[in-house]
Amino acid sequence: MKKLYALFLFVLLNQTIMAQKAITLQDCESQFLKKNLFLLASQYNIDATKALTIQSRIWDNPMLTAELNAYNPERNQYFDIGKDGQKAFGIEQLIYLGGKKRNEVKLAQTNEQLAELQFNDLLRTLKLQLRKSFYTVYYNTKSLETTDQQIAHVEDLINSYSIQAQKGNVPLKDVVRLQSLYLNFKNERMEVVNDNIEEQGNLKLLLNSTENIVPEVSKEEFNKYLKTIGFDLKSLTDEAVANRPDYLAKQKEIDSNTLNVKYQKSLSVPDLTLGANYDQRSGAFNKEANLTLGIPLPLWNKNKGNIKYAQTILEQSKIEKQNFDLQLQTEITSAWNKWDESRKNYSVIKPTVNADFEAVYNGMLTNFQKRNVSLLEFTDFMESYNQATILVNELKKKLALSGEELNSTINKDLF
Repeated sequence: MKKLYALFLFVLLNQTIMAQKAITLQDCESQFLKKNLFLLASQYNIDATKALTIQSRIWDNPMLTAELNAYNPERNQYFDIGKDGQKAFGIEQLIYLGGKKRNEVKLAQTNEQLAELQFNDLLRTLKLQLRKSFYTVYYNTKSLETTDQQIAHVEDLINSYSIQAQKGNVPLKDVVRLQSLYLNFKNERMEVVNDNIEEQGNLKLLLNSTENIVPEVSKEEFNKYLKTIGFDLKSLTDEAVANRPDYLAKQKEIDSNTLNVKYQKSLSVPDLTLGANYDQRSGAFNKEANLTLGIPLPLWNKNKGNIKYAQTILEQSKIEKQNFDLQLQTEITSAWNKWDESRKNYSVIKPTVNADFEAVYNGMLTNFQKRNVSLLEFTDFMESYNQATILVNELKKKLALSGEELNSTINKDLF
C-alpha cells in the first residue's frame, strides 16, 4: 500500500513538472518588463517628477481685492456702494526677478532626467538579478537530476541488499555502506535544493508569478560566454561611462546641484509685486485709478544659508563623482577577471566530458550487475561521478553568472 501511495505521488509530481512550460531567458525578460512590480512602482516616480516640472512653469495666481462700504454714518445707510457710496477694487501680480522661474524650471527638468536614470539603473540591477537566478535555477536543476538518479539507484540497492543481508547472503557492512552513501547524496541534494528554493523565489518575485519557473538554456545560449574578449580597460570604461545609468546619474546630480546653487542665489533677489486699483470716493479724488508697486527690502534675509548649503552639496557631489570614476574601473577589472578565470576553468574540460561520464557510468553499472565490480568500487565511483557532474554544472553556472556580471558592469550585452 505504501509503495502504491509513493508511486502515485511520484507520478503526480512528474505530471506537475511536465505541466510547467520551460521558459527561455528572452521570455523571462519579456515577462519581467511587463509585470515586475518594482519597475511599475518606480515608473510612478518618473511621472511624479514630470508633474513637478509642469508645476514649476506655472506662475502664482494674481490677487484680487475688494473694499465695500459696510456702514455710512453720514447717511445712516448700510452697504452704501451705489454711485454716491464707496467701493474700491485692486489686483496684484507677483513678478519674479533674478531668473527665479527659469532656474526653477531647469532644476525640475534636471530632476526629471535624474529620475529616469535612477529608473534605468534599477532596471539594470533587477535584470542582472533575474539572469543570475535564471541560470542558477537551471544548473542547480541539472545537478539535482543527476543526484536524484543516483539516489534512486542507491535506494534499489539498499532494498535488495537488505533482503540478502537478512538471508545471510551478503555482509551487513555492505548495507551500511550503501546507507552512508544514500545519506551523503541526500545531504548534497538538500544544499542544492535550499539554494534553488531561494533563487526560485527570486524569479517568482521578479516575474510577479506564483508558479515555479522552469528555465531552458540552449547549447548556443551557453557557448556565447566562451568567446574571447580582450581586456582593454580604457575601451571598457568608455563603454560603461556611456551606458551605465548610475554613472550618468552622478553627472546629472552635479548638474542638478549646480542649478540649485543658481536657483538659491536667484531667490535672494527681491520679487516685484505689480498691481492696479480703483477707488470710488476715499482717495485724493473721486473714481481714482492707481498703479501699485511693491518690493521687499533685502535687509536681513538674503538666503545666505541656503546658498551655502547648496554650494556644499555641489562640492560633495563632485567628490562622489571622482570616487565613482575610480570605483567603476575597479568594478570593470574585477568583473572581467572573474569571467576570464571562469572561461579558462571551463575551457580545459573536453567537449565530450559529459558523454564520457555517461558511458563510463553505464559501463560500471553493467559490470557491477555482472559482479565484475565490487560494491565498494561501484559506490566509490557513484560518489565520484555525482561530484564530477555537479562540478561541471557549477563551472557552467559560474561562467554564465560571471559573464552576466560583466554585461551588467558595462551595461551592454558583450555576449
